[in-house]
Order: sequence, then structure tokens, then C-alpha cells
Amino acid sequence: MRKDDTRSSRKWDERYDATDYAYGDQPNQFLTQAIEKIATQHQGKALCLAEGEGRNAVFLASLGYEVVAMDQSAVGLEKANRLAADRQVDIVTRQADLNDYEPEPNTFDLITMIWAHTPKPVRLKSYEIVKKGLKRGGYFILEGYLPSQSTRNTGGPSDPEFMFTLGELRTHFTDFNIIIGRELTRNVTEGIYHTGSGDVVQLLALKL
Repeated sequence: MRKDDTRSSRKWDERYDATDYAYGDQPNQFLTQAIEKIATQHQGKALCLAEGEGRNAVFLASLGYEVVAMDQSAVGLEKANRLAADRQVDIVTRQADLNDYEPEPNTFDLITMIWAHTPKPVRLKSYEIVKKGLKRGGYFILEGYLPSQSTRNTGGPSDPEFMFTLGELRTHFTDFNIIIGRELTRNVTEGIYHTGSGDVVQLLALKL
């Protein structure tokens, strides 16, 4: 593990090292909305990238998905397992960094990235993980902050380089059918770190 990765992992371990869930224990609002648009007879396999404390993974498991929750923080994944046990669902956790993570190719019916803010080189690597890991006909769900969010102080990094744009997503997912692709301002209430009006990008896309 690189020195920068170790420092980042320590930061997230410290954030998650509390009784309460840093971003709450309920699923992301856009994720729940996007899932309602996916018509499927069985849910299949899901991969939650940069999943943190597991709230979205546990939600998907409650719907019948076989879920892999991937994150660099051991502390976050421990809490994800605890939340899964409390909700009486099963998830699989994988401790890894997005720089190094290699998914099983053409395996997942759904991949999610919720608030997965990283430096641009890592973000671009995460797009490759999605394209490699998804089956044809699989779905990708993302919500992240826009660069303008960096001045709001209501959530997300202070560096706009860590943010997403719809233009960038369209450029890197040209072989996907974009079902929902929008930039908007919405009220975000997810734990103590995401509270207030936020400038976000939302994506629901189908791998062709």
C-alpha cells in the first residue's frame, strides 16, 4: 500500500470510529429512487464501491441482492458487517483501495458509487472498475458532488478536483445507455457530514 493510501485509510478509520454512523444508517435517497426504475425478476450480484459503513449495501441486500461492499477502511467495513447483522441480511466485505482493486470481470448486475470522491486519477480508475465489473445489461448508479459544492460547506471535499461532472461521466461511459443523467441542487440529509443544500450529479446507466 502506498504512503498516500495509508494516510487516506487512516483518515477514514478515524471518521468511522464512533458509535453513530457518519453518513447515517439509511440508504442514499437517489439510490432508492434509481432502484425503483430497474425492472428485474431477480436482483443478482451488486458491488458497492467506496461503501464506507455499509448503509447502501445493507439496503440492497434487503432487496435480495448478493452484495459485495468494498472500502479501504477496515473500521467502516466492521460497522457495515454490524449493520448487516442488525438488519438480518448478509453482505460480503472487501478491504481494498480503488487504485488497486480489480473486480471479477463481467460479474455484477449492479455497481454503485455514492459520494466516492477521490483525486481525478483514482476517479478515472474507478470508472474502469465499473466498466470491467459490470455484466452487459448491468446497471451503474452514482451520486456525487459537483465542483461548485466545494464552497457550500454542507458536505463533500473542499477541493473541486475531487468532484464529478455529468460531462465527464458521459465522456467515460459512451457505451452505456444513460437513463438518468442530471446535475441539480437538492437537500441532502445523510448523517452529520452531509447536511444541507448540495450541488450534485446523479447517474443511472445501463451497460450495453
